[in-house]
Amino acid sequence: MTADAFASFISDYWLTALAIFCLIGASAFFSGSETALTAASRSRMHTLETNGDPRAGVVGRLIDRRDRLIGALLIGNNLVNILASSLATSLLLGIFGDSGVAVATIAMTVLLVIFAEVLPKSWAISGPDRFALAVSKPVRIFVKIFGPLSSVVNWIVRKILGLFGVTLSAETSMLSAHEELRGAVDLLHREGSVIKADRDRLGGVLDLDELEVSDIMVHRTAMRMVHAEDSPEAVVRTILDSPHTRMPVWRGQTDNIIGVVHAKDLLRALADVGNDPARIDIAKIAQKPWFVPDTTNLKDQLNAFLRRKTHFAIVVDEYGEVEGLVTLEDILEEIVGEIADEHDIDMQGVRQEADGSVVVDGQVPIRDLNRALDWSLPDEEATTIAGLVIHESQIIPDERQAFTFHGKRFTVMKREKNRITRLRIKPLEDVVG
Repeated sequence: MTADAFASFISDYWLTALAIFCLIGASAFFSGSETALTAASRSRMHTLETNGDPRAGVVGRLIDRRDRLIGALLIGNNLVNILASSLATSLLLGIFGDSGVAVATIAMTVLLVIFAEVLPKSWAISGPDRFALAVSKPVRIFVKIFGPLSSVVNWIVRKILGLFGVTLSAETSMLSAHEELRGAVDLLHREGSVIKADRDRLGGVLDLDELEVSDIMVHRTAMRMVHAEDSPEAVVRTILDSPHTRMPVWRGQTDNIIGVVHAKDLLRALADVGNDPARIDIAKIAQKPWFVPDTTNLKDQLNAFLRRKTHFAIVVDEYGEVEGLVTLEDILEEIVGEIADEHDIDMQGVRQEADGSVVVDGQVPIRDLNRALDWSLPDEEATTIAGLVIHESQIIPDERQAFTFHGKRFTVMKREKNRITRLRIKPLEDVVG
């Protein structure tokens, strides 16, 4: 080989090597951009765009066409990877002969995995929002150029998958907005970024659409009411002794609710008659009752409370029979947890035992127990813990009878007639231990 030929070979060698490393850099750009743009927070981008960052608007528009974006980036990534591998094979064949193919395969695999896949994707995932903003403008240009080709590729893919009964939609998310929010909150809680109380409150807001007033109402057997035919003195004493500011008034039979009396209205009426209870007509003081169906979901009921500027409603079934009552406070407690004030009566419904078991009153709602103990007992078929035991066992159990389901051991401690009034619940791992 002459000196000029050798110099030309060296020159071509370095040019080819430089081209290979430039292509690996381009591959790293495409890999990192794909990871960052798919992991970027849409809500964060919206906030930044609102605050005047134009790059965030570009990222948002790219994410809106995620299938077009990913398709274009994959096309670019594969083009540069294939070209880099071809150049490396050609170069190393000239140096090592036939064994150059094996050398090129090993070398390019190592280089691409480390520098074009793991490194850029790890960098991108460590700060996806920041990385996405940095690459947004060059990616937008690339997507504009290769977007039509990406759309064609995506169309072909959908047609092929359609032959196997798989339907893809670019516009429809697999998860609803509520499910995505709930999943994000649960993940942040597991990572320690969101405390349990905040997770429960956010979950309570998301659950309003899924719950009905029958799930949280005070059942008719637990309602505190006043009889319109009782003596005025007895009625006044009952209302003033109650921890509640509003009480239903019935006449004839308990299902016949004729009004709802507010403690403030009663005090005003007493002041008007010189504090003489005998001169009080409770039926005239009571406000007209508001009846709502037991199937009303909590979101609609909350909006109705706010719209009507009232806090109290009587719940009825499809036949118009009184099922219970629901208040604005009941709905708010589904979001923020138990609300107690100085007039509330502390009714012990859950007691933790030294052996790890929990003694629970039968009427304790399953949702409240799950929230308090971070359990996940199902509440689709029953509202209270006693109802869950009856539903699962398919019988009215006797005292000291025990059942095992949903990872817990349930023992009936007390039963009154057909009502389970007290249960002991112990996680199975504690039972085994």
